Amino acid sequence: MNLYDEDEIVDAELVDDSALALAQEPPAQLLVDHNTVLYPGQAIPTTADGPRYSERDLYVSDEAKKILKETDPTESGPMRAFKDWCAEQGRVAVPCTTATFTEYGLHLMNRELKVATIKNYMSRIKTAMPPGRKPDNSLCLRLLADYRKNNKRALRTRQAFPLTLPYVVPMMEKAEADGRPIGIRDAAMFAFGYRFLGRSIEDADVMIEDLTVMDDRIVVWIAEDKTHKGEAQTIPLKDRPDIQLVRRMRRWLEYLASVGVTTGPVFRHLLKNGMPATEATRAKTATTRGAHLRGHVVNERVKHWFAAAGLVSDGSPVTSHGLRAGGATDLAEAGATDQELEEAGRWAKGSAIPRKVYVRPAEAGKKDPFDKVPVHDPERKGE
Repeated sequence: MNLYDEDEIVDAELVDDSALALAQEPPAQLLVDHNTVLYPGQAIPTTADGPRYSERDLYVSDEAKKILKETDPTESGPMRAFKDWCAEQGRVAVPCTTATFTEYGLHLMNRELKVATIKNYMSRIKTAMPPGRKPDNSLCLRLLADYRKNNKRALRTRQAFPLTLPYVVPMMEKAEADGRPIGIRDAAMFAFGYRFLGRSIEDADVMIEDLTVMDDRIVVWIAEDKTHKGEAQTIPLKDRPDIQLVRRMRRWLEYLASVGVTTGPVFRHLLKNGMPATEATRAKTATTRGAHLRGHVVNERVKHWFAAAGLVSDGSPVTSHGLRAGGATDLAEAGATDQELEEAGRWAKGSAIPRKVYVRPAEAGKKDPFDKVPVHDPERKGE
């Protein structure tokens, strides 16, 4: 049977295939604006002059994909919390609207978080939004200004308890007392953290190949830090009889070498049997940090050995940052200048932190105007 009726007549016009293809192409548009400047004889640019991309131009490699996924700002802690809140509220998280961004800022204020914490979280959320789709933060800043004005306690920041020598030495001794690999690692990590005066993440990021261990010091090479972006530094850490940095680091590095680890992170995750976790194992459980210790693990180890050594703080939180704070506090109390502290802790030049957080409190602790007032003694009243 024929598919068409013999009597069916179709009115149509035959066209050339190339003409049909050309007809489907959108007309070229001029690419000019008020800043366009052309030389005499130069053709006016149009969309037809632009590059023609293929699939090759659109895909990145597997290596780039892995790095980009590991550094995805949308997977940070503040961003995950924001996504969860948006899901509960029926709002779109990425890209979010200015209204959603503002309302989430108010949500954090209603939780009575510190002003500095809220500013940090909201900044990271805004940064995580796609280019050209970032919310306007001006309304959130107005809410935060009112919050700051009416919640004075929200301005208070609690400094980490400084793990000075009277604290860090007992912690190290307790950690390595039973000779277990995890204690040997932690004692070396505490000695290094105190003497290096590094931020917690900087301590955990140090690589074996970046250390030179000598008899009286350890030389550390770092590619950059928070205040010296793109600026490599070579930092000598002279040993001390109380910290025993060389002995403790050598003991830990020798253990790693005995189980076949001679490169990579110095401070790494250990399994219950004391063996370092393999790269394959860590790739499944710590996709971002890999073999490096995660920040919360370092915090947990500091808290654990602080308590195990029978130590008590003044109510300030005990965290891994206390190692940096402890070294800085000891320096300040020993009379170190602002500049000496700034250089030792690699603070930005002119930073107010060394003087405000360490030097000034140390000086205030030594000077009390009431020391000039004679001690009252009733028995000597008539003399």
